[in-house]
Amino acid sequence: MKKFGTAIILAGGKSSRMGFDKQFLKIDNRRLMNSLISKLKNEFDEIIIVTNKPKDYIGFKAKVTTDKIKNVGPLAGIHVGLIEASSKYSFVVACDMPNINIKYITYMREKITNEIGCITEYDNHIEPFSSFYSKEIISDIEKHLQTKMRSINSLAKKLNILYIKEKEARKFSPNWDMFLNINTKEDLNLYLENEKWSV
Repeated sequence: MKKFGTAIILAGGKSSRMGFDKQFLKIDNRRLMNSLISKLKNEFDEIIIVTNKPKDYIGFKAKVTTDKIKNVGPLAGIHVGLIEASSKYSFVVACDMPNINIKYITYMREKITNEIGCITEYDNHIEPFSSFYSKEIISDIEKHLQTKMRSINSLAKKLNILYIKEKEARKFSPNWDMFLNINTKEDLNLYLENEKWSV
């Protein structure tokens, strides 16, 4: 089994703050999902999309799957993605995160030894996405969800996770935009405005 080769894109969620399903978000008339796949396929052999609307991904150059454990949040997406993954470690990102930082992804891969995940710390919290997780945590996720706990943060505290300090990560993304989530229309407008001025 290859150590690194899979990227998982989580395309679930209710998108209640956005007002429409974020997995169909478009930037400059191009679906963000297409842009994510295009960036990730240069680094990963296998792209897995976890979605509650698989029929909308017919024709995509990716493996498409749905949660095996329903209505428990993003941990269910990570869970099924890891089950489907053909490599030991998978890079996990959400469908509303437009800024893929390849240099940081490479850095995380180089740092991982025997840990079962690699997560970035931020202001006494963690960034659960744009992170690596091992297939070894599949049973841990199942046990965690059986206790009615759904948070990635509470699960991570139980595991042998490699944490990258914020100061270290900011060398790759000083403004922290590699962890940007577009959750609202205001977020989208701000992102588009920043993109316009950065060109």
